[in-house]
Amino acid sequence: MNLSNLKPAKGSTKNVKRIGRGTGSGRGGTSTRGHKGAGSRSGHKTKIGFEGGQMPLQRRVPKVGFKPINRVEYVSVNLDVIQALAEKFNYTTVDFATLQNHGLAHKNDLVKVLGRGEVKSKLEVKAHAFSATAQQAIEAVGGSIEKL
Repeated sequence: MNLSNLKPAKGSTKNVKRIGRGTGSGRGGTSTRGHKGAGSRSGHKTKIGFEGGQMPLQRRVPKVGFKPINRVEYVSVNLDVIQALAEKFNYTTVDFATLQNHGLAHKNDLVKVLGRGEVKSKLEVKAHAFSATAQQAIEAVGGSIEKL
């Protein structure tokens, strides 16, 4: 077998209906373009989303909300998750690479540690941001935080 004798699977392709090949073809004459008007002429293009004068979908649908351009989005990780990681794998330091390895963050994410749950062991936690409750809980057990 080589490239010269490859064929698509039987029934997977259909012949394209060719337009503008004479009146006998059933698609001659105006060649499916109708009579007169811009759409019948060569070189005619319509705007994307143009619906023939009807109010386009983009303008019909109500617009809701606002997202600021400079918004900083964080992936949240709670204290109970960090404590579970530390217990299971005997970590004393939990940093961005650790969270990434365990699928809690991706390469370009920013991580914020939130205060749900409690920390039982002394941990060094490195993340991009901390909530006030998370910071207090980590430092109350003798741990430390570091902002990346």
